[in-house]
Amino acid sequence: MKLSTLFFLIAANSSFFAQSQSIEAEFDRFDKLYQQQLGSTQGCQSPELNVFRVCSAALRNDGNAPFILHHNKVTSKVVVLFHGLSDSPFYLRSIAKALYQQGNNVVVGLLPGHGKKQADVDMRDPNLADRWRQHFAEVVELSADLGENLYLGGFSTGGTVATEYVLLHANEVKGLMLFSGALALDPKIEWLSKIWGSQRLAKWLDGDYQTSGDNPFKYPQVSRSAALELAEIIFSIRELIEQGKGPNLPIFVAHSVVDKTIPILGVKNLMKANQGLNVFFEISKEYDVCHADVVINQTQFTEVEYKPTALEEVLPCSTPSINPLHAEMLESLLTFMATN
Repeated sequence: MKLSTLFFLIAANSSFFAQSQSIEAEFDRFDKLYQQQLGSTQGCQSPELNVFRVCSAALRNDGNAPFILHHNKVTSKVVVLFHGLSDSPFYLRSIAKALYQQGNNVVVGLLPGHGKKQADVDMRDPNLADRWRQHFAEVVELSADLGENLYLGGFSTGGTVATEYVLLHANEVKGLMLFSGALALDPKIEWLSKIWGSQRLAKWLDGDYQTSGDNPFKYPQVSRSAALELAEIIFSIRELIEQGKGPNLPIFVAHSVVDKTIPILGVKNLMKANQGLNVFFEISKEYDVCHADVVINQTQFTEVEYKPTALEEVLPCSTPSINPLHAEMLESLLTFMATN
């Protein structure tokens, strides 16, 4: 072996070792972050190769845990994703896996108050929106060391928090991706959220918030109080855009036309204000895809093992279903990532 070749191999191995140490340091920070949020962390029941998951006795099960899909090195792009209101990182599994298989490190966080066996105190917290913002920023800060270029996004509420962050930190982020992005609520809910005393009324209507239900990865009901916290962030986004702080970056949006939970108008207005590229994967009326189902594929549907009652069977969108265009949505997303 030539001496120059030997030196090259030593240098390459040293670089890989240094990167591995750096990655391990971020895993440790990720774990400590959730120790603070959940009280304690523990080993997961089913460890997976190249997956760093933070499990805890405070969580309903390991499927609710935040996780990092990694290549054991710093990648060209790192993606940070957050889930929606009342659900958990489980709902972003298929999207995260696709992005990981493309060669990206992917971080999927857990919003405060979610995935837990006991969440009543969290869901009644009048500062919950600020806690979401702070935690999102903390996860982004540590994730930035896992990739050369930072991409943010999320499902529903996770996408809302990501959007506000992008508007406030435009120079840090290379792209935004929204799945059923919660940038608008039913007009009646938005109106009620602006009325004095609405938060107190919401807490009274919520009663003792229940986290146990048939779906192991999602709370049985959306907290009304937490929904008002979501509205606060939505209004903040609109105000920032009105102030001329609209986005100027590539944005990927996947949204169902028939979404009755989160009107499609919100993401359309964001794209209208965006000065950068918009890629819109619009799921048309004929597919009748509900809000929460946009991110569900066959594997996730099977894992939920949902067994609805007779009453739930007659209520629209009350039971999980598969997005029939899930594969096409991921293909569009990966093309977006490859070209931006």
